[in-house]
Amino acid sequence: MPGKTLFRYAVLFPALLVTTLAIATYQRQDKGGRVGIIGLDTSHSIAFTKILNDPDAQPDVAGYRVVAAYPKGSPDIESSVSRVPQYTEEIQQFGVEIVDSIDELLKRVDVVLLETNDGRPHLEQALAVFKAGKPVFIDKPVAGSLADAIAIFDAAKRYQAPVFSSSSLRFMASAQAIRNGQVGEVIGADVYGPATIEPTHPDLFWYGVHGVETLFTVMGTGCERVVRVHKEDTDIVVGTWNGDRLGTFRGIRSGESGYGGTAFGSEGIAAIGPYEGYHGLVVEIVKFFRTGVAPVSPEETIEIFAFMDAADESKRLGGKPVSIASVLEKARKEAREKR
Repeated sequence: MPGKTLFRYAVLFPALLVTTLAIATYQRQDKGGRVGIIGLDTSHSIAFTKILNDPDAQPDVAGYRVVAAYPKGSPDIESSVSRVPQYTEEIQQFGVEIVDSIDELLKRVDVVLLETNDGRPHLEQALAVFKAGKPVFIDKPVAGSLADAIAIFDAAKRYQAPVFSSSSLRFMASAQAIRNGQVGEVIGADVYGPATIEPTHPDLFWYGVHGVETLFTVMGTGCERVVRVHKEDTDIVVGTWNGDRLGTFRGIRSGESGYGGTAFGSEGIAAIGPYEGYHGLVVEIVKFFRTGVAPVSPEETIEIFAFMDAADESKRLGGKPVSIASVLEKARKEAREKR
């Protein structure tokens, strides 16, 4: 409808303009967006692409398609570097174009999945996306240090760039039900999960982050101090939350492993788990791409990484308590210097 005609009808029939604009908005949303991936050194890149590029994609993830990927991830972690050729070949089977730089990727896409398995390059990679004005989901770990995690969210605020980071375990139905009041006020929780250590990262950042994110999903923010008992095959990390609530994470490095736990509430006790795969996370990512509203606050993600950083400090001190405030103060100073 030509502009003048639309204006004339809008004057006579105001509801027409509202309806026309609503339809136009719906059509723009319905077209979805072009998704770009940074980093093909993790199985998540393939798993997310399978969900998004499925011709029969469910309505809650439909409309967003991975169209381009920049393969390079970790520069020196062998378990990551060795995966790139295989995942590059696999992702091309979904019609994804391979590009040779992040700048080239950003020219071709509307939104970004930052999937590099190595958290150390994330700050530099995320900055490029922020400057381009693209919404970005940053996979775990959000960064290779607590200072970098803080610097990433500071930069996102500075560039007014939509961003969030999360483990897929946050969106297990059981964890969300507990967070939303299934057992009343959560008095405490015990969770467990794999805790493989990668020497280039703080101990729990590499894989323990999944279990720690589950713990924070049900306990919420407000952790004040952390104590860690470290053995070769096991870590036990105890956090004290406000109100003297206790939350524990058992990191497993031998024997049978898996994800799960128990939440203790004012009105009941509930199991956390089972793990349900990536679909729940991808649903939240698509919602985020559509709205620009993050389902996890920067403050909560930063506190999760402060918990893990404090656990490392407690290990160095032979199991002494370490306050969340102390590691945040140090990391914020480092983040300011990076800026």
